[in-house]
Amino acid sequence: MNRIAVYCGSASPADPRYIELAREVGTTLATRGIGVVYGGGKAGLMGAIAYAALEAGGEVIGVIPQALVDMEVANHDCTELHVVQTMHQRKQLFTDLSDGFITLPGGVGTMDELWEAISWAQLGYHSDPVGLLNAFGYYDGLVEFYAKMAETGFVRPMHKDIMIVAETLPDLLARMEAFEPIQTIVQMKVEDL
Repeated sequence: MNRIAVYCGSASPADPRYIELAREVGTTLATRGIGVVYGGGKAGLMGAIAYAALEAGGEVIGVIPQALVDMEVANHDCTELHVVQTMHQRKQLFTDLSDGFITLPGGVGTMDELWEAISWAQLGYHSDPVGLLNAFGYYDGLVEFYAKMAETGFVRPMHKDIMIVAETLPDLLARMEAFEPIQTIVQMKVEDL
């Protein structure tokens, strides 16, 4: 993986572990020579990951909608900063610029990005690994819900492992590097759906 899109919150929770986690991810990716593609903001976990990666000499590519640039939250210190008009364009560029995805703790926008990455993998719009860093048990409920979707039959058996979950970054990166592309929905016959 040369570049990883990192999805995370733009908030700064009171618990300092979340900002420390984002810094650790930024530093680790940079020292491994993996570029960071992220939401282009300077606040919260987003800012922490970007500045840590830059401090470690890494490549940081921000993708941000014009509306957020107008609010003066854009990180102009990025290696590259792409300004787009819509969130749809933002997410498409994340996919185009990356060959893997990692989701850190975040809110509604982070969930939107994670689910789209999983959905696009199922459909065959990309064949890249989709990682979920379940630090501090933050995503325990989500992991349980995803398993419930698979158990019920709303996630096909061949797609249940699209979301790669780990509690530590080294474990997650190792699992992502070992990821084998799955049979996508567009490769299936109608009767198999």
